[in-house]
Amino acid sequence: MTTNSAFSYADIERAHQRIFPFVQATPVLTSQTANQLTGAQLFFKCENFQASGAFKFRGACNALLQFTPEQKARGVVTFSSGNHAQAIAKAAQQFGMRAVIVMPKDAPAIKVAATRGYGGDVVLYDRYTEDREAIGRQLAEQQGLTLIPPYDHPHVMAGQGTCAKELIEAVGSGASPLDYLFVCLGGGGLLSGCATAAKALNPNCKVIGVEPEAGNDGLRSLRSGTIVHIDTPNTIADGAQTQHLGQHTFPVIQQHVDDILTVTDAQLIDTMRFFASRMKLMVEPTGCLAAALAMSGAIDLKDKRVGIIISGGNIDLSRFAKLILDTESN
Repeated sequence: MTTNSAFSYADIERAHQRIFPFVQATPVLTSQTANQLTGAQLFFKCENFQASGAFKFRGACNALLQFTPEQKARGVVTFSSGNHAQAIAKAAQQFGMRAVIVMPKDAPAIKVAATRGYGGDVVLYDRYTEDREAIGRQLAEQQGLTLIPPYDHPHVMAGQGTCAKELIEAVGSGASPLDYLFVCLGGGGLLSGCATAAKALNPNCKVIGVEPEAGNDGLRSLRSGTIVHIDTPNTIADGAQTQHLGQHTFPVIQQHVDDILTVTDAQLIDTMRFFASRMKLMVEPTGCLAAALAMSGAIDLKDKRVGIIISGGNIDLSRFAKLILDTESN
């Protein structure tokens, strides 16, 4: 097993102190219906209520708040399908920096518009034929920008881990610890940070990463012990259309994550419908990954206390309605 001793819970604690004035302490909600369906007590950490609509704002703030004066003056560049893009743009605007954002041409229109609305200079690319990381590095070199990737960066990982810290401190500590923590998985920034927090605060909590069935590189990587690269997956979970885990995130996942499982797009849509109809929440497909697994019955959760990260709620209203209505009509 590879370990990463350079990243620890202390980084998450410092990140929480650093970003606390700027991020939302999002609510933890429950559902009697969800508990009845699973036989468990489910606790939903609602990052769809976070600033910029997703957990990504935590990592973005933590990274940008550690820029030197020279870095602040030059600005930041990143690449993202949407939520990290919005988070970096919003944080940069809040802290008075320039932000250049590399986004795929087929990114949800609502995410592109929001990124531009936060003042981000959007550069579009084709996710199926072009390398976003190469574009980001080239822009950083040409314009003197600091590159902050969407997940493979210790400052980003630490910021994302504050999400699980808040959840466990609210409902998973003391005499009633969490038995499980289910976390959405794309490139691993959220999972690595949350797993580190969970194992520090409750070593017996089983941490499960959840990714789309079409993009199971994380599952394959954990099983094989090496980072597996895949083609861009065809899934409605656009925030998890990553091709591989990160050099920073993977060792932490190896060390702290108990398992990685997948769910189908159909299960994501069912979960979107559940959130909308039973809990009055709008959650994007990627944001439903962890909850979809909990509701699937793939793991026996009877009498267990389960933390679930709802990772975001940035989805165009027309697409949200189409996904749900098209499935209902079949």
